[in-house]
Amino acid sequence: MNEAETRAELIDPLLKESGWGVIEDSKVLREYHITLGKLQTGAGRAKPLISDYILVYKSRKLTAIEAKSAEKEVGEGVAQAKNYAEKLHLLTTFATNGNEIYQICMETGSEGLIQQFPTPDELWNKTFKIENNWKDKYNAISNGGIYKPRFFQEISTNKALDAIAEEKDRLLLTLATGTGKTNIAFQIAWKLFHARWNLKWDGTRRPRILYLADRNNLANQAFNEFSAFGDALVRIRPDEIRKKGSVPTNGSIFFTIFQTFMSGPNDTPYFGEYPKDYFDFIINDECHRGGANDEGNWRAIMEYFSPAVQLGLTATPKRDENADTYKYFGEPLYVYSLKEGINDGFLTPFKVRRIKTTMDDYVYTSDDMILEGKVEAGKIYTGTDWNKIIEIKAREAYNTKLLLQEINQNEKGIVFCATQDHALAIMELINQYKKSTEPNYCVRVTANDGKLGDQYLAEFRDNEKTIPTILTTSQKLSTGVDARNIRSIVLMRPINSMIEFKQIIG
Repeated sequence: MNEAETRAELIDPLLKESGWGVIEDSKVLREYHITLGKLQTGAGRAKPLISDYILVYKSRKLTAIEAKSAEKEVGEGVAQAKNYAEKLHLLTTFATNGNEIYQICMETGSEGLIQQFPTPDELWNKTFKIENNWKDKYNAISNGGIYKPRFFQEISTNKALDAIAEEKDRLLLTLATGTGKTNIAFQIAWKLFHARWNLKWDGTRRPRILYLADRNNLANQAFNEFSAFGDALVRIRPDEIRKKGSVPTNGSIFFTIFQTFMSGPNDTPYFGEYPKDYFDFIINDECHRGGANDEGNWRAIMEYFSPAVQLGLTATPKRDENADTYKYFGEPLYVYSLKEGINDGFLTPFKVRRIKTTMDDYVYTSDDMILEGKVEAGKIYTGTDWNKIIEIKAREAYNTKLLLQEINQNEKGIVFCATQDHALAIMELINQYKKSTEPNYCVRVTANDGKLGDQYLAEFRDNEKTIPTILTTSQKLSTGVDARNIRSIVLMRPINSMIEFKQIIG
């Protein structure tokens, strides 16, 4: 009897006998794809991770089952069953050959043969030892939006909601750039909103939720991803506050950036116009930026709204430079790294190509012509000095020509520059030396470019459009941008932080 026959003739009846797929709200998922399989060089993917069975009850995945042929020992599937459980953060997992059932508890390490599969209620009570009505309410609400959450997004959402149900008020999720933290925030907000959770825990009104970012493009991106909330969304803008004379209160989900909330007339911040207990839930996007130290951009805002449940989203594991963030929010509820995202096939592998020229270091000599400013004789100007302290136009022209030789000029790319002025200069050079006849082949997207820059960015993100093909920027896009068809990331400035490097790559 092969494995397919074993499943159909032996395992499926055993599951049905225990009520799986029979009892209301229970489901049996077969051949469940956990990962996509790592993208291979050239084309194709590695073999994805697929669980033979996933058992679902009340919309929560409770266990995985590795099936083996009746002709094999049940122990042949134990290692795979444990692998599924570790990946999906499951408390219990099983291996079976149809004749024997082997159960593993990932929490206590106990394992051994059992007579029959536990029923949905038995497995639910084993997983959720303490009854919690709010968890039941969240689980009863279907996911919102049009995208089916990846396994790590689902885990993140569930862990955050479970923590809120357990009345924890400071939460942190650490996931690599590009893994969809905004989608996770949306799903959490969606379930809180429809469960009518609020700080009074009485279900009498929907929660008021604040989404904080440190860049307008991130706040706008999140606002668009939350579009399923319809007219419950409000974008807080300083010009509209000044025009109306007050902060907006006509919604449930509010989006703004730290800079807007910190500004205001007569050195009084706009956030102070809201009562301290106005917001029930605050999402702090890229919370490692701005700083959690006492002088940090968002610390004053978060402390003012201290009654709210606060969720920090970050792409960076704990390091010395972001220790204050982890101290404020606590240890992350869940971590999904860049390496995991690449190995699972959800993020694209990358290769670093270092290009060193004879002009990476410079020492002034008396026959060099100074066009503007002063130069320090004998000083060795190195990477961190270029285009901040010293600029040699011939060097930038040479590097730009080299860049265009190295990339496929028909594929999209982003060039990270030292400053906004440097980004402008590189944009001009790329457009001078490009093969394309399109006038907007390369454009600059920085804070100085305002609405026109945002328009260029939207067109660049549109996979149906090929122009603009290259963006130059300085800091604006370093926290990540949802643009999927990028083939080249060009660093024309030193990146001295592994945190920033991983964010840019993601």
